[in-house]
Amino acid sequence: MRVITGLAKGRRLEELPGLDTRPTTDRVKEGLFSAIQFDIEGRRALDLFAGTGQLGIEALSRGASFCDFVDSAPAALKVVQRNVKTCGFEERSACHGRDFAAFLNRAGERYGLIFLDPPYASGNLERALELITMIDIVVENGIIVCESPADHMLSDLPDPYEKGREYRYGRIKFTLYRRRA
Repeated sequence: MRVITGLAKGRRLEELPGLDTRPTTDRVKEGLFSAIQFDIEGRRALDLFAGTGQLGIEALSRGASFCDFVDSAPAALKVVQRNVKTCGFEERSACHGRDFAAFLNRAGERYGLIFLDPPYASGNLERALELITMIDIVVENGIIVCESPADHMLSDLPDPYEKGREYRYGRIKFTLYRRRA
């Protein structure tokens, strides 16, 4: 697993041992970031189920202004911290060892880019989307990126959010939501 392009291009990222975390492959990550490449520069990002932090780190490498990394697993948070340090992004990031709902309920920031990649069978993707729209922490024209199994159908969100394109890569799918102005 590596950073694909930008300031930290080519840097190898540490992975978590075992099967509890499912890192996004480089090919899938490259496809995702090609789809959102013009929506990253200068935005504050949130990597809500950070795992290794690779999605937020890729966004920082491509010009995101700041990224909050959130994961409730202490081992994952340590890996995120080491990966952030390896890429030299300590000054443009913060790591939060909290449950996603607790973080969202106390979020004092608004985000232009949110990555949601929870464990697939947890039901946390839908719960996170519900909280994000209820609290309304996405800036105008902000994007929510959801990773799920390819056969998983995500619902429409209430106004001012609209469901955008879906991108399939084998058994993985990314669904994009945008907050209208």
